[in-house]
Amino acid sequence: MSSLEDRIARLEAESQIRQLVARYCFYLDDRLIDEAYTLFADDAVLRSADGVMNATGVEAIIQQFHGRFDVLGPGHHFMHDIQIDFVGDGKEEATGRVIGHAELWRNGKMMVTAIRYDDVYRNTDKGWRFARRTINFLYYVPVSEYPDILSGPNRNHAYAEPKPADFPERLPSWIAYEKSRGREA
Repeated sequence: MSSLEDRIARLEAESQIRQLVARYCFYLDDRLIDEAYTLFADDAVLRSADGVMNATGVEAIIQQFHGRFDVLGPGHHFMHDIQIDFVGDGKEEATGRVIGHAELWRNGKMMVTAIRYDDVYRNTDKGWRFARRTINFLYYVPVSEYPDILSGPNRNHAYAEPKPADFPERLPSWIAYEKSRGREA
C-alpha cells in the first residue's frame, strides 16, 4: 500500500484537476480570457472530434475561443461526472473523461448539447493544466428539436448542415456490442 503522504498527494492532485475542469466552464461562460490562459500547458492541444476546432499552444487556443465567442451568445456549461486515471506514479500526468452538457445561444437559437471531453492533464510548475482536450458531441441541437434528437445519427446541428454525432456509434465498444447482438453498427 502507498504511504499516507502518497495517498494524500493523489487526493490533492485529483481535487486540483477537478477544480481545473470547473474553472474551464466558468472562465469560458464568463469570458474571463486572461484567466483562460492559466488552464493550459504551453504546448496544449484543444480540438473537437469533428475536426472543426484544432489548436495547438495556448495563444492558438485562446484565438480559437475568440472565434467561438464571435458566433455564440450567452452559454452555460455543466460538468456532471469526471473519471480521472493517473499515469505511472500520478505525479506528472493523468487522463480523464468528463461528461456534461451546455446550454448556448448560437445561430439565433437556443441550443443544447451533450458533451464528452477526453482529457490529458499535466502537472506543470504552475500546477495541473490541460495538455490535451478533445470535445465530443452526442448532440448539439436547437431546443425545439431536442425531444427527437436521439432518433438518428446526424445529431450535431451546430453548423449549416447537420453532421453525425461523435459518439456513441463510433466507439469500438459500441460497434462490438451492436455486432454481438446481431445488429448493424
